Amino acid sequence: MTGQLFGFSANRRIIAGLLVNLFSSICVVFINKWIYVHYRFPNMTLTLVHFVVTWLGLYVFQKIDIFSPKSLQVRRIMWLALSFCGFVAFTNLSLQNNTIGTYQLAKAMTTPVIILIQTTYYKKTFSTKIKLTLVPITLGVILNSYYDVRFNLLGMVFATLGVLVTSLYQVWVGAKQHELQVNSMQLLYYQAPLSSAFLLGIIPCFEPLTGDGGIFGPWSLPALVTVLFSGVVAFLVNLSIYWIIGNTSAVTYNMFGHFKFCITLVGGYLLFNDPLSFNQALGILCTLAGILSYTHFKLAEQEEGKSRLAQRP
Repeated sequence: MTGQLFGFSANRRIIAGLLVNLFSSICVVFINKWIYVHYRFPNMTLTLVHFVVTWLGLYVFQKIDIFSPKSLQVRRIMWLALSFCGFVAFTNLSLQNNTIGTYQLAKAMTTPVIILIQTTYYKKTFSTKIKLTLVPITLGVILNSYYDVRFNLLGMVFATLGVLVTSLYQVWVGAKQHELQVNSMQLLYYQAPLSSAFLLGIIPCFEPLTGDGGIFGPWSLPALVTVLFSGVVAFLVNLSIYWIIGNTSAVTYNMFGHFKFCITLVGGYLLFNDPLSFNQALGILCTLAGILSYTHFKLAEQEEGKSRLAQRP
């Protein structure tokens, strides 16, 4: 009886964690888009708010012993913190200047770029099956972008920069966690304030300080509350990703990611009246098929690797 109660309680926690991740991951996209469309809030300043709220949240968490910070030298994570700035800023600029569908599909190009970086600079090898899954992913993104009636060159420049910097960041995060022997929360605890300091130094060069659209402009109370809420939701995204991976499995996280991908696309078309042509829908299905295939083959290879290790004498 005790075992059944424990199992039920554990399942409830997992379901709660998945629901928090679903709600926060989808909400942060829609809230940020709403902020850009209706309040014209400056992009880099919004990114800075996200970094500060994330650090404050982690500070509270380490005070109540949810995780233990590890002392790190600033110079060893400086480039990582800079790439973190670029990753979030360019991704937000892509969201600001593109439809949600184009923004979401452009993010799918992160996988091919990561494979290219790891193959070229880290001499990592990938199976032919994995490489072939990149064809429908890339083709789908090209189809959607070509037939997007709201296509704009600036938006695609930001999307491309976002993909490149995000890919570099994800590769470096994995390398740094291994090199410094830290988990993602310990790394983010130092990374977030350092990235905030970098942004504080460059924001005045790119965004006005006063007047309409300025950092200290005449913002309404609803605008400020929405911006702060966006920061809290962004923190929940980071926290729930870490919790899900630690308490479920890579399979659960990846499958759940595909569900969020579809919900976000549908929500963009419904909430912001983004146009959707037949060719764009074909591009979305093509990309989704590629992502599902990539996940299937990648997880199968990981399971095969574990089996080989288990069979060794």
